[in-house]
Amino acid sequence: MQLDMHYYGTYAMARTAGLKPGICKIIATAAQFVDDNAAKSNIEFQDGGRIDAQATAHHVSDVISNRDAEDQRQVWVPFHFLPGNRGSSFSERLLCRENSKIARDLVDHHLTYATHPAGVCLIGIAAHVYADTFSHFGFSGVGSRHNKVDNDSFKFDTGLDPDIADYIKKKERDFFRRYGRGGGFIANIKSWLAETISGALGHGAVATYPDRPYLKWSFEYEYPKKRHEIRDNPNSFLRGCEALHAMFVRFGNANTALSAGDGVAFDEIKGSVAAILAYQAKKEDRIKKWRAEASRGNLGLNSFKISSYEPEVWMKQSAVLNSSEKSTDAFRSNLYRFYQSASIHRQFVLRELLPENKLVVA
Repeated sequence: MQLDMHYYGTYAMARTAGLKPGICKIIATAAQFVDDNAAKSNIEFQDGGRIDAQATAHHVSDVISNRDAEDQRQVWVPFHFLPGNRGSSFSERLLCRENSKIARDLVDHHLTYATHPAGVCLIGIAAHVYADTFSHFGFSGVGSRHNKVDNDSFKFDTGLDPDIADYIKKKERDFFRRYGRGGGFIANIKSWLAETISGALGHGAVATYPDRPYLKWSFEYEYPKKRHEIRDNPNSFLRGCEALHAMFVRFGNANTALSAGDGVAFDEIKGSVAAILAYQAKKEDRIKKWRAEASRGNLGLNSFKISSYEPEVWMKQSAVLNSSEKSTDAFRSNLYRFYQSASIHRQFVLRELLPENKLVVA
């Protein structure tokens, strides 16, 4: 998913679930910041304290990092392609699955932190990871032959606007021109056994098609045999929005101090959300659609404003903290709480959740 869903859609789901506007902004910022937190620069304090900042993503242009085997296991698996644990082989069980039991168990765990100081940012991270299971399903965050597709097999639904079709086809050509067909082949996860450059990473083989909410399309997997796959992104994203809304309702119930008490049932806004997701437009215009529908009162009984995504506000906190005398100043910073939450999340996924499901990834 992209900025329109990870921030603006997430904000809308949190707000319609009844959470306070300020809390919604922190949650939504944390959700999108998962994609933007590519730096590993640490924060040093004058009293000797330090915050070790670990990346939760790498920019697509950083192909070398994308191919790094450790980053695949430490970044892509826990934050972007949560394993669905279905199938027989290890690499097949690493494939992300929509709303899997592992994903639901992740949500249950993170909700136990509802009253923890890091709880708001942690549920934002959960929102990112959970939402991605509704778009990244069928692909994994490691180099795997299971991610390979026939790049000549892409077909769009006949209802796609011709101008939008031309736009995303151009994006596809640009993507593959930069990274190669299949999004760039990389060493298979089992390369320690057989050094073959035979895998593909994540959904790189299908470019950004899984992240476009309005797209109805199809393609063919190449491995383990040719298999036709039909995707209906609008319906998948709608199920994702419903799941996020339910998660935020539970979060507000678990910490009533964060709730404004004015939430609406998802069924009341389902039609409006579906219309937003089906809107065929570039990302910037899809963002405007979310904001416009919220301000017009079409997402719930009352109108509300979705404030702009402002990652620079959090990043400025890094510079401020770097000049602080006391490391305890960090406790008042959303950036610190994000880093804290990312550590909690990574540790739980890789050291508890996946091993409990007999998956030892990192």
